[in-house]
Order: sequence, then C-alpha cells, then structure tokens
Amino acid sequence: MGMATDYDAPRKNDDESESIEALKERVPDKTSAVIDEDPDNPGSFELQGADLSDLDLDVVVLPPQADEFTCVSCFLVKHRSQLDHETKLGPICMECAA
Repeated sequence: MGMATDYDAPRKNDDESESIEALKERVPDKTSAVIDEDPDNPGSFELQGADLSDLDLDVVVLPPQADEFTCVSCFLVKHRSQLDHETKLGPICMECAA
C-alpha cells in the first residue's frame, strides 16, 4: 500500500518557474489580426473591425410570457421567481434590489 495523496495540496510543476518576460512573450499580440473561425461551419469567419452593416439577421422575438417580467432597473427579462418587489415605476429583480 502506498502513501495517501493530499489532493488539496498545491501542485508544483516546472511551468511555475518561468519568468514574467517569458510569459509575456507567449501572450498573443492584441494588435494582430485574429480570425475567429467556427470549426463546425468552415465557411463562416469574422475579421476584427469588419463592416457588417449590410448583413441582415433573422431574429425571432417572443412576446412576454405569463411567468416573466422586465426589471425597470436593469431592463432584463427575468422569471417571476426573481421578483423582489414592485414599485410605482414597475417590478424590481432580486439582483437590483440587493
């Protein structure tokens, strides 16, 4: 039988000894062009700063549901279970009331 392993103990490896300069060299340059390609759809990719003003998007907008409300503070649609209280302006969610 071996010794018990403490899984909560911090793990040490050789990567921790890397200098800050070495870590900075590994970070990609934010000014370089990055292509965000979807592996499931190889024909779709987006370039940073690309003009997408002529692109039409189809969005399905559902009407308000009976079990939902829109918070007048954060303007998010929330489930009724998230309702904290009502004001004369409208409902307030738990997050905004905190």
